[in-house]
Amino acid sequence: MIQIKSKREIDKMREAGRHVGEILVRLASLVRPGVTTGELDRAARDEIRARKLVSSFLDYAPGGAPPFPAVLCASVNEEIVHGIPGARRLAEGDVVKLDFGAICDGYHADAALSLPVGRVDDESRRLMAVTRASLESGIRELVPGKRLGDVGAAVQDHVEREGFSVVRDFVGHGIGRAMHEPPQLPNFGKPGRGQRLREGMVFAIEPMVNAGTWQVEVLADGWTAVTADRRRSAHFEHTVAITDHGPEILTRVPGTH
Repeated sequence: MIQIKSKREIDKMREAGRHVGEILVRLASLVRPGVTTGELDRAARDEIRARKLVSSFLDYAPGGAPPFPAVLCASVNEEIVHGIPGARRLAEGDVVKLDFGAICDGYHADAALSLPVGRVDDESRRLMAVTRASLESGIRELVPGKRLGDVGAAVQDHVEREGFSVVRDFVGHGIGRAMHEPPQLPNFGKPGRGQRLREGMVFAIEPMVNAGTWQVEVLADGWTAVTADRRRSAHFEHTVAITDHGPEILTRVPGTH
């Protein structure tokens, strides 16, 4: 069953979303050649501690996976999602994806963004722009009366018209008291299909878009997902509430994307 949130619950998620959005802006300001993904994770931990939050990701272990050892997913270049932060140093021309979630007063928020490290090539720049625009296309469909398939179809149509591919193995999801709540929200689909959307639903919508094939592999660490052809990938995500006046992006900091 899809959880319908009350206005009071959405108020709590709005506060969680504010923290997540602000922390991602802080982490984005630290991205530069030479910084390690582990240093970004430590900065995220400092923010969680200072704000008295709880990590959504640390020790998360779904379906027999090993517990995730960080508060931040940091995925570089061909890594799509769930990259484990560590000693890797970002280099000029890399694309890094930062995915972060936190709990505030019992409610989760989850968001992600892709960032260039210094100057990147034209394809990488276009890949990030298309992925971010596909997220906006999906968000516009999150209104009462639409269906789940309308959201995925909007993302897929935008991505494929630009010559890129949408990852099928990982999808968006409902969110609230749990990080992953029903239903799954694919980034592909057919218009008019699936459950009808209602006011009070809250989703983490997160297109993952590859420059080449949509197919993925998971590395031996049990977490890091990479493109099967090792071409680059981009990822953007927001937590969005469906309201009577349209979609409200709970993790967007004013003045940012």
